[in-house]
Amino acid sequence: MCLILFAYRLTPGQPLIVAANRDEFYARPSAAAHWWDDAPGLLAGRDLQAGGTWLGVQANGRFAAVTNFTDPDRPPPPRSRGALVTNFLRSAQTSADYAATIQGERYQGFNLLLWDGRTLACASNRGAIQVLQPGCYALTNAEFGARWPKAVDGVARLRQAVRAGTDLGGLIDLLRHDQLLAGDVRSSGAETAESRATPCFIRGDAYGTRASTAVIHSEDGGIALAEQSYGPHGALGERHDFQLDVGS
Repeated sequence: MCLILFAYRLTPGQPLIVAANRDEFYARPSAAAHWWDDAPGLLAGRDLQAGGTWLGVQANGRFAAVTNFTDPDRPPPPRSRGALVTNFLRSAQTSADYAATIQGERYQGFNLLLWDGRTLACASNRGAIQVLQPGCYALTNAEFGARWPKAVDGVARLRQAVRAGTDLGGLIDLLRHDQLLAGDVRSSGAETAESRATPCFIRGDAYGTRASTAVIHSEDGGIALAEQSYGPHGALGERHDFQLDVGS
C-alpha cells in the first residue's frame, strides 16, 4: 500500500518536494536507486521482475512516480505499470501530453504523477487527467483525493515540515510514521478497510515498506534525492544520496 506525499510550489525556490514509501513483498527482486546503463540520465530504483520503476528522475529535471490499485478479479494486462514512469522520463513530451497518450486499458489500475519541469499532472485509468495547482497532496492505492487516514495525516505532517524548512533526512524521518490511524476510510474499488487503514510505514515479515525516497527540486534546476532501504520488520538497510545539477 504505497504512499506518495508531495508539496507543489509551496515554498520559494523549491517547486516540488516529494516523500514516498514503496510497500512491496520482500521476495520481489529489485535494485536500489542507481543510474541506469540502458537509459542514459535516468536515476531510479528498478523492479527486476518487470523491468520498470516506481519512482525516478531524469538528469534534465523530469520526475515521475506511480501507485497501483489492486485488481484481484482482473487478469493482469500485458504491460507493466512501471513502464509508465520510465517511458515518461525518457520522453520529451509535456506532462499533460504524455498523460493523454496513455492507453489505460492496457494496464492494471494506476495513479501516475508527472513533472516535466514546469507542469505537474496526475493521470489515472480510474479518473481524468488533472493538471495540479499549488498545494500539498497525497497519492495512495485509491483514487486521487481519497481521504485515507495515512494520506490525511501525511499531508498535514508534510505541510508542517515544508513550512519549517525540511531537508532530505527530515522527509525520510517523516515517512517512518508507523502508528495506526483512525479516520475516514471510505473509498471505492477493491481495496479493503484494512488496507486503507494501514500506517504510513509498514513493518512486516513477508510484506512491508521496502524503501523511502525523498526528492527536492530546486528552482535553479538542482535535484536532491535520497533513498533509504529497509528489510523485514523495518530493519534499516542502505541509504543512497544523489545530487543532480540539471543542464550541467
